Amino acid sequence: MPTAEHNGSAAVINSPEELRRLRPEDLPQVCEELRRTLISHLAVNPGHFASSMGAVDLTVALHYVFDTPRDRIVWDVGHQAYAHKLLTGRRDRFAANRTLGGLCGFPTPDESEYDTFAAGHASNSISAALGMSIASALGNEQPQRHVVAVIGDASISGGLAFEGLNNVANTPNNLLIILNDNEMSIAHNTGSLSRYLSRLNTSKRYNRMRYRFFRMFRKLGMVSDSSRGSIIRFNNSVKSLINHQQNIFEGLNIRYFGPVDGNDVEKVVRVLSDIKDMSGPKLLHLRTVKGRGFAPAEADPSTWHAPGKFDPVTGDRKTSGGSDAPKWQDVFGDTLLELARRNPRIVGITAAMPDGTSISTLQREMPHRVFDVGISEGHAVTFAGGLAKDGMHPFVAIYSSFLQRAYDHMIHDVALLRLPVTFCIDRAGIVGEDGATHHGALDLAYLRTIQGMTIAAPSTASQLRGLMRTASELDGPMAIRYPRGSAVQETGSICQNAPEAMEIGRGRKLRDGSQIVFMSIGPIAAEVAKAIDSLNAEGISAAHYDMIFLRPIDSSILAEAAAKGVPVITVEDGISSGGLGSAVTEWMADHGHSGIRVKRLGLPTDSFVTQGTPAQLYRLCGLDPDSMAAEAKKLLSL
Repeated sequence: MPTAEHNGSAAVINSPEELRRLRPEDLPQVCEELRRTLISHLAVNPGHFASSMGAVDLTVALHYVFDTPRDRIVWDVGHQAYAHKLLTGRRDRFAANRTLGGLCGFPTPDESEYDTFAAGHASNSISAALGMSIASALGNEQPQRHVVAVIGDASISGGLAFEGLNNVANTPNNLLIILNDNEMSIAHNTGSLSRYLSRLNTSKRYNRMRYRFFRMFRKLGMVSDSSRGSIIRFNNSVKSLINHQQNIFEGLNIRYFGPVDGNDVEKVVRVLSDIKDMSGPKLLHLRTVKGRGFAPAEADPSTWHAPGKFDPVTGDRKTSGGSDAPKWQDVFGDTLLELARRNPRIVGITAAMPDGTSISTLQREMPHRVFDVGISEGHAVTFAGGLAKDGMHPFVAIYSSFLQRAYDHMIHDVALLRLPVTFCIDRAGIVGEDGATHHGALDLAYLRTIQGMTIAAPSTASQLRGLMRTASELDGPMAIRYPRGSAVQETGSICQNAPEAMEIGRGRKLRDGSQIVFMSIGPIAAEVAKAIDSLNAEGISAAHYDMIFLRPIDSSILAEAAAKGVPVITVEDGISSGGLGSAVTEWMADHGHSGIRVKRLGLPTDSFVTQGTPAQLYRLCGLDPDSMAAEAKKLLSL
C-alpha cells in the first residue's frame, strides 16, 4: 500500500506516479473528477461513453496498486480505456481523441508505453497477457513484473478467451485476470456463460473459511506450487458444499475471487493489494455498472455505448442533421425481413451486433429465426455452415474487420462445401474515427482468395436489395460488402417494389468516354463521378464502369475497356492490392492486354489507415475527387 505523504489534492491527476502518492480514501475524489472530465469531453467530441464511465474505478485501482508501466495492464477491446488515457499523461491531448492526428480511440503501443498491447477486437487480452507474464519469467526479471489482463463478461465468451484460459490453467504463471462484469456487450449479452456469471456468487462465510485455511496452510509450510492444485481442488469441494454450485474458473485451477463491487474503488484496491503477490493464476470478478456516474447512460447503456454529441447536464442527445437517406445497415435489415417473409429457409446470424447491423429488424418479428452468438465470429460462420448443410440459408451480418477473425471458417466450413451462406459485410471500407482496428480495409482482398466465393459490392441501396435477392437464390456462398453511413439512393422509395435478382458477374456502364477509363466497385462510384465531372470541365473524356461484382468479374466490360486502348484507373475503398485493381491487372495480362496502363487506387498496402473523419481519410488516401482527377491527368501526360 502506498505510504508517501499526501499532497493535499486529488482534484487532477496526470500520472500513475501522482496517483500512488494519494491515500486510499482520496481515490473516490479522483474517480469523480475523471468522470466529470469524460462527460465534458465526450459531450462535444463523441466516443465510447458508457463503457469508459463504468470502468473508471477499476482503472484507478489498477494504476494505484500496480507499478505501471513496468507492470503490465492489457486491456481487452479498449472501449473502457479512456480513464486510463487521462491518467497516463494524455489529459492535455484528450480533446483530440479519435481525430486525425489526435489520440487513438483505443489503446495502442505506438501512443504510450502504458498501452501495452493493441486493443480493438475482443477476447485477446488473456492470451497476450499470458505471453507477457511468461516472457517476464523467461527473462529472469527481478522482481518479476505483474501482468494483468482486463476482460469483459462479453469478451470472455469469445473462443480466443477460452483458448487463453485453457493455456493459463496449464502453464506456470502468475497472471491476474480482471473480469469486468457489467452484464452488457454493446447490446445485451447472450449465451449460457452470461447467465452463469450473473448467478456466480461467493459467500462471505466461504471467503472467511478459505482465507483462514490459506493462512493456516502457509504458516505450517503446506502451501507450495506443487500443492497449489490440490488446495484449489479442496477449495472447490468446500465451495460446492457451502454454495451448492461449481466454479468454472477454479475448475481450471485458476484461483477465483469475487464477485466484488467494481465501482467501489477503495474495496477494489484492498482486494488487489491482498491478491497481487499470490503465486499462480488468479481471476478477480468485478461487478460494474456501465455508464456509472451519468444517469441517462446508467438507464440505457446500449444507446450510450457511443451516443454522439449530448448535453452534459441534461443528457439530451444532439442530432447530427445529416442525410435523410436510409443507412446501409437499415436497407439490409428491411430487405432481409422482406426476403425472410417469402422464404422460410432464411435465417439471420450476428456476433453481438443485432442493432449495429440492423439484423434486429428481423429479430423483432421473427426472433426464432435470428441467432446472436455473442463475440464469436468463427463460431458464427461454422454455425451458419451447419445450418446451410441441412437446408437453411443463413445471412451472416458481421462488421468487415471482425469477419477477418473467421477467415479460415469461411474457407473450410462454407466455401469448401459450396454451402449457401450469404455474408453481409457491414462497415466495409473506411469507418472513420474508430481507426485502424475497425476499418474494413482487407475484405475484398481476402475474400478474393477464397475459391467459389461470389463477391459483390453495391453502389446504391437498390443494388444492395437486388444482390440480397440474388444471394437468397444462389446455391453457394456469396459475400456482399457495404459501408457505414447513408446509402446512395435512387429517386423514389427503395422499398416500393420487391428486390429483383441481378445477373451474377454483370456490371454497368455509367458513362462513356474515350481518353481514360475508370472502374469502381461499391459506393465510391459517387466520388468517381465527381472526379469525372471535373475532368469533363477541362475537356477530358472519361468512361466510368460500376463493376458491382469482384468475382466473377465482368469480362465484357474489361474487353470493352481494353479495346479503347487508353489508361485504366481502378478505384476501391479497400487495400489497392488483391482486390479490384489486382483483378483487372491480372485479366489484362492474361488476355494479351499487358500494354494497357492500369493505375490502382485504394487504401495503402504498406500501412494502416489512422482515425479521422471519412472525408479526411479519403483525401489522405487519395480517394477524393480532386486526387482521382489529378491521377487521371498524370496518366494522360505520360
